[in-house]
Amino acid sequence: MDFELKPEHEMIRRTVRDFAEKEIRPVAAEVDRTGAFPKATVVKLAGLGLLGVAIPQEYEGAGLDSVALAIGIEEVARVCGSHALIMAAHNSLCTGTIWLAGTEEQKRRYIPDLASGRKIGAWALTEPTSGSDAAAMRTTAKRTKDGWVLNGTKTFCTNAPVAGTFVIHAITDPSKGNRGISAFIVERGNRGLSIGKVEDKLGVRGSATSQVILTDCKVPKEALLGLENGGFTNALKILDGGRIGIGSMAVGIAQGAFEESVRYAKERIQFDKPIAEHQAIQFMLADMATRIEAARTLVRRAAWLKDQRKPFKKEAAMAKLYASEMSSFVTNKAVQLHGGYGYIADYPVERMLRDAKLTEIGEGTSEIQRIVIARELMRE
Repeated sequence: MDFELKPEHEMIRRTVRDFAEKEIRPVAAEVDRTGAFPKATVVKLAGLGLLGVAIPQEYEGAGLDSVALAIGIEEVARVCGSHALIMAAHNSLCTGTIWLAGTEEQKRRYIPDLASGRKIGAWALTEPTSGSDAAAMRTTAKRTKDGWVLNGTKTFCTNAPVAGTFVIHAITDPSKGNRGISAFIVERGNRGLSIGKVEDKLGVRGSATSQVILTDCKVPKEALLGLENGGFTNALKILDGGRIGIGSMAVGIAQGAFEESVRYAKERIQFDKPIAEHQAIQFMLADMATRIEAARTLVRRAAWLKDQRKPFKKEAAMAKLYASEMSSFVTNKAVQLHGGYGYIADYPVERMLRDAKLTEIGEGTSEIQRIVIARELMRE
C-alpha cells in the first residue's frame, strides 16, 4: 500500500499550485465580490489542459486520469472555490457525459472544443420542481419527423450563461418515470434555448449559474446522447464521478482555510503571545488538520477505484459526504479562529466559509449521499 503520489501526479500538483498562486489567488476576492465569470483565468486553465484532464490527447485533452483531476480541482479550490467549480462541472458533467455515452461521431464533433476550452460545457438535470427527485421532471422531448422538440425549464445550471455546449435531460416516455428520461446535446445559438434568471448566490459567486429555458427547441436525431430512455442511468454514473470532483473541491477549500488559520494564529498576539501557543487554538487546528487528511484519503481512494475501473459508487458518496461536511466544519472553525477579522471580507476565510456550503448540496445533498451509501451497504 503506497500513499505517496506518483511522480506525474506530484508534478501536476506542483504545476497547478504554482498556477493557482500566481494567476487565480490575485483575482479570487474580486471574482467573489463582483460575481463576474473569470474568463481570462479560465482561458489559462484551458491552456494547462485543466478543462479536459481525463480526455485522451487524441481529442485534445490532457490524457490524464481521475486522480489527476481530483488533485487539480483541490489545488484550484485551495485559493478559489469559483474556479474549482467551473473546472469540476465542465470536466465531470457535460464533457464527461458526452465521453461516457456519445457515439464516436459525437465525441469527434464536441469533445475537442470542450477539452481544449474553446467551448465551456453545461449539464442540465435539475428543475424548479425536481431536484433529488428526478422522476418529477417536467421538461419533455417529443419525437418529430426530423428529430426532437424540447420544452421545459432547467435551473441551477452551472456554467450555463457562458456555455457553448449543453447536455439537457428530458422526459421521452412519461409512463416510465426516471426510466423514461433521455439526454440531448444542444448547442448555444439554437433559437429554442435561452438563458433565464442568473442566480445571485451565497458563495462560489464567480461560477455562473442560471436557468435554461427550452421553448420548442428543435434538435436533430443525432442530438440524442446515449440510448433513448437511458439518460437517467447515465446521469447517475456521471454523478458518481462528479462527487469525486466536489469532494476534491471541498478538501481544497478546507486546506486553504486551514493554511490561512495557521498563518493567522502564528501572527495574532493575545495575552502577550501568539494565539497559536494557546491550547484551545492548537486543539482547533489539530481537529481541522485531521479531518482534512481523512477526507483527502477518501476522495483519492474513490478516484483511484474509478481509474482501476472498479466499483466506486459507495466510495464516491462517502468521500463527497465526509469531505463536504468536513469543509463546512473547517471553514467555520477558521472564521472562529480569526475572531472578528474572520467575519469581514478582507480575510479569505469568510469567502471560503460561503464557498464550502455548496459542496454539501451540489452533485447530491448530504442526505442523498447517505441514501446512496446505505443502499450500497444493503447490496453487499
